[in-house]
This record gives sequence, structure tokens and C-alpha cells, in this order.
Amino acid sequence: MDLYGLKTCDTCRKALKLLPDATFVDVRSQEVPKDVMTRALAQFGDDLLNTRSTTWRGLDAVDRARAPLELLRDHPALMKRPLIVRGDEMWLGWTPTTRAALGV
Repeated sequence: MDLYGLKTCDTCRKALKLLPDATFVDVRSQEVPKDVMTRALAQFGDDLLNTRSTTWRGLDAVDRARAPLELLRDHPALMKRPLIVRGDEMWLGWTPTTRAALGV
């Protein structure tokens, strides 16, 4: 199981604490594999972008109009966190639904 997020994100730290077998990938220092991002975008659509973040608020209208995968490549902190991948399954965010699906 891979957990993609930021090492400074409290939500990611909570998730990692309850998923000790997960491999943590800090998206600022390691790029998320393109196939994972493509699958995540196909599954979650615009929800993959955290439009409430300070990074998003700092973007101008031209940047906000760019394709989501380009934005996420250039600004990895824009990804809603955590993105959890286990085989063919994916979850976005540390919601009660995610925790129930993962058995924690």
C-alpha cells in the first residue's frame, strides 16, 4: 500500500500512524508516478485538486485553468491528501469511508 501526501500534513501523519505497513511517498520530494496520477484523476476528477489550499489561492486565473495533471506536476501540494493506493484500489482523503474501507 502506498500513501501519497506531504510529510508536514497532519492528516497524512494521522493516516500513516494507523497504516504502519503503508509506504509513505512525500509528493514534494518524489514525483507521483504518472500512471497513478492518471488513474486518480480518472477516478476522482476535479476532487483530486485541493482548491481550498493556500497554494490554489496563490495561483492566478491562467494557472487555475491549466490541465489538472500539469498543475499537480508543477505544484504537488495542490493534491488533496492523502492519496492511498492498494493494488487497483484508490482512496482520496482520510474520511470515515476511507478508514472503513481500509479497516481502521
